[in-house]
Amino acid sequence: MSERAKEAGVRVLGSGRYLTLLDDHGWEYVTRPTVTGIVVIVAITDQEKLLLVEQYRPAVQRRVVELPAGLVGDVDAGESLLVAAGRELREETGFAAGEMAPLAAGPVAVGVSDETVSFFHARDLTRVGPGGGDASEQITTHEVPLPELRRFLAARAADGLAVDPKIYAGLFLVGAKVPA
Repeated sequence: MSERAKEAGVRVLGSGRYLTLLDDHGWEYVTRPTVTGIVVIVAITDQEKLLLVEQYRPAVQRRVVELPAGLVGDVDAGESLLVAAGRELREETGFAAGEMAPLAAGPVAVGVSDETVSFFHARDLTRVGPGGGDASEQITTHEVPLPELRRFLAARAADGLAVDPKIYAGLFLVGAKVPA
């Protein structure tokens, strides 16, 4: 918790390994003390395939289809957003970007968390590894042709998976045309 928060009377209600629950004059929210941000990567191959990942998320008790993403500063306190975006893309999808351009940033869940997400556009993609995440993750990577994206996401949802709406935000930010 920041010194400014302490001075403003923010109280710590509880702490875990990764999250701290705070009370700011009756408003409760969580913070990640060791994390400096979250990166989300919109990566579309030269063949017009969107790179998506699928993994189990305990908070929602099911697998989620989402854009490659990850925490910044959880492993290396000095890591930049740009470096983290490249690292997460490689770890989760097995692709490296020749260019990583910032798109937009903002709060992700303003009622319950202080987390901020930063979107990046990964271009000039090259496969450099298998993907699948680090040793603590079990990630499935999908390369989905843009013309098939709506059908793919609908089928995953029909199978009981959650679809992260940041997929749609990311496509909007890069100006991608997704047929109906």
